[in-house]
Amino acid sequence: MTLKICVAQLNLVVGDLAGNAQKIITAAQAAYQDGARLVLTPELSICGYAAEDLFLRSAFIGASDDAVKVVADALAGLKDLSVVVGHPTGGDQRTRSVAVQSRFNTASVLREGRVVATYAKRELPNYQVFDERRYFTPGQDVCVFEAGEEGARVRVGLLICEDAWFEAPARDTACAGAELLAVINASPFHVGKGNEREQMMRERVLAYGLPIVYAHLVGGQDEVVFEGHSFALNADGKLAGRAPSFVENRLLVLVNKVREAIHLEALIEPDRTPDADLWDALVLGVRDYINKNGFPGVLLGLSGGIDSALVLAIAVDALGKDRVRTVMMPSPYTADISWIDAREMAARMGVRYDELSIVPEFDAFKATLAAEFRGLAEDTTEENIQARIRGTLLMALSNKFGSIVLTTGNKSEMATGYCTLYGDMAGGFAVIKDLLKTTVFRLARWRNAHDPYGTGQAPIPERIITRPPSAELRPDQTDQDSLPPYEVLDAILERYMENDESIEQIIAAGFAPAVVERVTWLIKVNEYKRRQSPVGIRVTHRSFGKDWRYPITNKFRA
Repeated sequence: MTLKICVAQLNLVVGDLAGNAQKIITAAQAAYQDGARLVLTPELSICGYAAEDLFLRSAFIGASDDAVKVVADALAGLKDLSVVVGHPTGGDQRTRSVAVQSRFNTASVLREGRVVATYAKRELPNYQVFDERRYFTPGQDVCVFEAGEEGARVRVGLLICEDAWFEAPARDTACAGAELLAVINASPFHVGKGNEREQMMRERVLAYGLPIVYAHLVGGQDEVVFEGHSFALNADGKLAGRAPSFVENRLLVLVNKVREAIHLEALIEPDRTPDADLWDALVLGVRDYINKNGFPGVLLGLSGGIDSALVLAIAVDALGKDRVRTVMMPSPYTADISWIDAREMAARMGVRYDELSIVPEFDAFKATLAAEFRGLAEDTTEENIQARIRGTLLMALSNKFGSIVLTTGNKSEMATGYCTLYGDMAGGFAVIKDLLKTTVFRLARWRNAHDPYGTGQAPIPERIITRPPSAELRPDQTDQDSLPPYEVLDAILERYMENDESIEQIIAAGFAPAVVERVTWLIKVNEYKRRQSPVGIRVTHRSFGKDWRYPITNKFRA
């Protein structure tokens, strides 16, 4: 006896209920033609993940209910087809009431025009970027349903995302008679997360002797990215199938049942390197943020430095050269090699390149402020004026032509405040906000070593990668005038900010106490800057944003 399961790894849009419903319908119809009789869609596939405070709107819950009916009606004529969709339920759906009612993160099984089973997520994550306890009430029940044609049915136990990371939901589902576990999921990407999921599900499989089919969301949503990487594991823990990452896909899983034994078979996408995942996450994050929000294109300041070069390469891979514009804005301190390298980089990427000197504006600002600043030496004030002139020019171009400004600041800069409010922080989307500077260098070399378009030319000129980083806001400036060497700085940031190590632990690991104290102090005093930075793509397990919630007004010092 056989059953074919389709894992519909879909890229959905939060709030686009009609569009998401149609995408599910189209995928289910194609899967049915391929012989599938069970289709799994991602967690909250009807409304998109995560809808945040939209879940608190009764109209949103009601519209989600209506969209479920649309999907059920559209697939009613497909005999024996079961489709699992995710959607919010409960709450005060139609009237304004003072009474507080429960809302649930729900999965419904649709078959021949009806909802034949429902399941409410039991384990609600409330850490890192997750905030589900704000919106949902935990479910209590188990859901086991039959899927397949008459005489060839399999008892499928349904779980949602976090449920599968805890023992009780899987154990209870196995005890209720499930022969196979189906997990629908929407869990944001960070480097290594796909392998973590596979390993955790392998533990579940080995604990309860049930194979697992794991359906995961793909796509970008504001600052988070979902990488897909859906998979299937046999009861012995061995990989039975894996979908590709960062693209939509319909993974067909063949379920062979001989007597009481079930064996899964599917295509297996090869393992990927962490840097390949990282690159594709950034590309997908840019593409979906720009396209889903309807921007015609992007523009960025191209300085001749490594950060803007990397952002440009990502943007072109995401959107194509015709939707990317670069602007070089030289100041009195811009080195000749910066002009040369910026022009070369733009030429290699094939994008529009313009040069707008900020020297006249800088002179005008200094003249206006001359009386106020009389007798005072030039300092970071004049440096920041240059950055703010550039930010103003970029935002003017954005306003006039509609393209969104991509900022080019990295995580090392955001952590330490080595950036200018309303200057280089001005823009709409921070592409490399979660990349440490050392990762920026590494990823630039990775991209230069990979040529997806067959051009035979590395996109980033070698000198951009090898020259000492500089903001070029004063004569002979380098980043290391103000910061520790990036290898030291980033190691401290990773330990302190990402892994929550104490100052004492970091010093014990061999870092100079004065350097550790200074870096952690910079992190603390620059919280007010980070709160005003654009949203950016999260690619580590702890980014500045929802993962990092410290008060600005704060006197505590470890």
